[in-house]
Amino acid sequence: MHAFLAVSGLQKVYEGSGRRVEAVRDLTFTVEAGELVCLVGPSGCGKTTLLKCVGGLLTPTAGEVRLAGRPVSGPPPGMAFVFQEYGQSLFPWMRVRDNVELPLKQNPLSKTRRQELVADALESVGLTDAAKAYPWQLSGGMQQRVAIARALAYEPEVLLMYEPFAAVDTQTRADLEDLVRGLWRRRGFTILFVTHDIDEAVYLGERVLILSASPTVVQEQLKVDLPDERDQLHTRVAPRFAELRTHVYEQVQAAKRGTPVTKSDTPPPR
Repeated sequence: MHAFLAVSGLQKVYEGSGRRVEAVRDLTFTVEAGELVCLVGPSGCGKTTLLKCVGGLLTPTAGEVRLAGRPVSGPPPGMAFVFQEYGQSLFPWMRVRDNVELPLKQNPLSKTRRQELVADALESVGLTDAAKAYPWQLSGGMQQRVAIARALAYEPEVLLMYEPFAAVDTQTRADLEDLVRGLWRRRGFTILFVTHDIDEAVYLGERVLILSASPTVVQEQLKVDLPDERDQLHTRVAPRFAELRTHVYEQVQAAKRGTPVTKSDTPPPR
């Protein structure tokens, strides 16, 4: 049995202007079909590089990425992206529904089917009434919902998300976290979610991958043994949530210092 998404011995070196920078050294991990995995690490540890390699936007120097057993050599079908810069990913002169429909025009779908997928995606993110609006008429949180709807309309098997909520306010961020987790539970796609926010990683993920400082390796893979049913009010004040977030925080700080993790950093067993 192969893992659905498998990253093996991934290395990425940037060379130019007489400089050689090894951004990612030897990354190996897997994500099973239908899993929601969050990825955290110190600033500058290569999270962006990793996600671009996984998505086929960058060619690794060594190692490989496989999706459903096939090597990734370019953006694979069945994979969608949601990035932090929603303002740059949406076209301001196109209405919301046209922004959501745009990627579907690459597929051999009838106009009726495209319209069905767009309507379903907008309903899923609570934006049915905004279909005829322009992105610039919407709040930042609503614009990011449009970006998520565009990814959903593509009917992805895998969703790669890079800091998707970093540019919105705290209350909107909490709403979007619950939106993504709810969509994931209903639709069953696979999500690799990169974030700087440790609380967000523990709240959202089934597992958290903790990366070392650059050049990057996987420092730890942590199973998040919180209940499947989560909400902002109760989950975040649960003792187990505090234990897990403290452990991840200690690991990230240890990675910044480049020091080995001690046994005392291990979260207490249930």
